[in-house]
Amino acid sequence: MTLLYQRRMSDARLEQFKQMAAEFPDSPMAHFSLGKAYLERRQYAEAAKSLEEAARLDPTYAAAIVSLGDAYVGAGQVDKAREVLTRARELALAQGHPSLAEEIEERLSDLS
Repeated sequence: MTLLYQRRMSDARLEQFKQMAAEFPDSPMAHFSLGKAYLERRQYAEAAKSLEEAARLDPTYAAAIVSLGDAYVGAGQVDKAREVLTRARELALAQGHPSLAEEIEERLSDLS
């Protein structure tokens, strides 16, 4: 695959997720998908905005909260990332996902 082809596919995917979030504004999954697409493109501010919305719509959505932490890290907002990832770790443990909590702990230790 050429880089240009990959970029066009990425652009098409991004547009698809933008449309999905617009059509289903109350869907945490739509905003999560859009946020992940922005993360892949290293558009951290846009990613954070979408992932914040996903987490607002579903405060127990651990994957969205972890990704939000990643977006904050990418944007250089380490304090916000630490706060969000700490919340995500607690959520993962409360939901019985120790391996996810361990993965989040590694992210947190990388911030120190």
